[in-house]
Amino acid sequence: MKRIGIADTTFARYDMASAAINELQSNHTGFKIVRYTVPGIKDLPVACKKLFEEQNCDIVMALGMPGSKPIDKTCAHEASLGLIQTQLMCNKHVIEVFVHEDEAEDEKELAWLAEQRTREHALNVLDLLFNPDKLVKNAGRGLRQGYRDVGTLRE
Repeated sequence: MKRIGIADTTFARYDMASAAINELQSNHTGFKIVRYTVPGIKDLPVACKKLFEEQNCDIVMALGMPGSKPIDKTCAHEASLGLIQTQLMCNKHVIEVFVHEDEAEDEKELAWLAEQRTREHALNVLDLLFNPDKLVKNAGRGLRQGYRDVGTLRE
């Protein structure tokens, strides 16, 4: 049975993991979800590595909500680098789902974006595990997670 890891943080202002779990469970069966919550975004790389090595996950979603200050941008970048390193060390995908606080005009839109982006990436996780041909068919189509798709440059 496939195992999907969900790594999230207490720093986030929205429970993105619950959205991911709900989306995964409502769209597919035949896998186990393992959730691991850490304090902050820079803790996500080791959380993902532990999910791979200690919990035998096949793929992991790394969920985080960096703040809007310059230091938050730096921390998000450092976390992203760590997540890339984790992928390379473990030879498995980490689907990074970050929603920056300054991506939205207000808290209502920020909550909507966190929910929507997380759910759309959860579907990507399912496709990577169970239906990779769907991703091939969508290559070059300008699909975005969260906000509206931008579309392809060629018809």
